[in-house]
Amino acid sequence: MKQFITVFLLITSLAKAQGDIYPTETTYGGGIGFSTMYMILDTVPGASLLNSLGLNVDELGTRPLIFYGGEGFAQMSGPWRLGGYAGIGATQASNVFGIKMYANRDNVDGFQKPAFGNEANGDTLYSFSDNLSVKARLNFLLGAMTTEYVFPIFRDLEVMAGALMGIGRYVLSIDQHIGTPRWSNFGKNMYGEMQGDTILIQLDGPDFDDVAKGYNENGLRPINVTGTMTELSGTFFNFQPYVAIKWQFLDRMGLRISAGYNRGTIASGKWKLNGHLPINDSPASALHGITLRTVIYFGL
Repeated sequence: MKQFITVFLLITSLAKAQGDIYPTETTYGGGIGFSTMYMILDTVPGASLLNSLGLNVDELGTRPLIFYGGEGFAQMSGPWRLGGYAGIGATQASNVFGIKMYANRDNVDGFQKPAFGNEANGDTLYSFSDNLSVKARLNFLLGAMTTEYVFPIFRDLEVMAGALMGIGRYVLSIDQHIGTPRWSNFGKNMYGEMQGDTILIQLDGPDFDDVAKGYNENGLRPINVTGTMTELSGTFFNFQPYVAIKWQFLDRMGLRISAGYNRGTIASGKWKLNGHLPINDSPASALHGITLRTVIYFGL
């Protein structure tokens, strides 16, 4: 009997030395560190625009889209913990396209391949000496606060359930240009000659009245621009529930890993052109996807 009691006490003392159960009293502390988040978007907002430009959406590298940022947290009261997160994810795709001109002889919009044996009366292609470069860049900014409930396991190990809530901004930039940009050309007006507060546009004859009428009906065309930059952006409320595990592997350093599902929607009509012009017929766009976030933090 004495031997049994001795062995039992020895096993108990060894088990206690391996890891103490998390203390039941309220603890206070916090940490801050560098965060990397991986998000697999269900759909890419603006994908139809990219496809129409000849870019493959899969080339954007959104599977997954990688965010880099920072994250911090602090124990507030009992098992409740508050924190914050800020990060940015970016990726891009590009391509170069050859340019050809064509003579429209059949009065049908768009190029129609001539029928065999009738090439002289069909649309005819002409070569062009330059190429069109197209590049699309996606930027996803996210700033949010985090709220979580802590389930202590051991002193250095915790499991948490929480949610990330905040504001996001999605920006899709599309750049198209021909030739080589030159600094001296940036100061020229894209439509004509600047004189004071007036832009003078030269009309090509011989029938100047018809040319002026055509401009009034169809709008002006840029003449001093070899490229265009279009920026489409939208702001939205973001919500991301998650579960996480926290391991304090050193006295002042630890690792957090969380997995969740991101939900955010840019409402219809809320897209903007170049940051300030509303696009009233823009569709609703969802930013939903599975997320995985890792944080190496410094703190308690």
